[in-house]
Amino acid sequence: MSIVIIYQSKYGATKKYAQWLAEELSGDLVETKKASIEQIEKYDVIILGGGIYATGIAGISFLKKHYNRLKGKKIIVFAVGASPFDEKAHATLIEHNFRNELTNIPCFYCRGAWNEDVMSWKDRTLCNMLKKVVAKKDPATYEPWEAALMQAIGSNFDWTDKQNIKQIIEYALTK
Repeated sequence: MSIVIIYQSKYGATKKYAQWLAEELSGDLVETKKASIEQIEKYDVIILGGGIYATGIAGISFLKKHYNRLKGKKIIVFAVGASPFDEKAHATLIEHNFRNELTNIPCFYCRGAWNEDVMSWKDRTLCNMLKKVVAKKDPATYEPWEAALMQAIGSNFDWTDKQNIKQIIEYALTK
């Protein structure tokens, strides 16, 4: 069984998970922006990883664009975000990214990192604007992502954990 992990990583957490998966599964590793459909369709198992940005998964467009050529393969997606796992947020992520032919593709969540020192000016500005909106709310009513945002702003965190890939590995290796 041949396995490829394709990934799109902006700040490094998704790349770290993709590298761990490639090591554990003896799979090949390819950045989404360097992947061609001719290269990827040769594999039996395709694992795509991407960061979450405004409920979108970076790199999912590759699957959407090439799904007709990949539909006979085992396809798995993992999304990486700064918030702790939340069932409601995960359901929204699925609803937003896995429509039509993608509805049966499993999506796993891996918690990433937060480092404002490496963020682009645009991302840092958007996060600070979002913080101002969230700060007006009663902390007792925060959604999990809002609480995580308020905790993270102004600090650096790395929540990546190799344990997060166990479910992905198990799913990839099942028939």
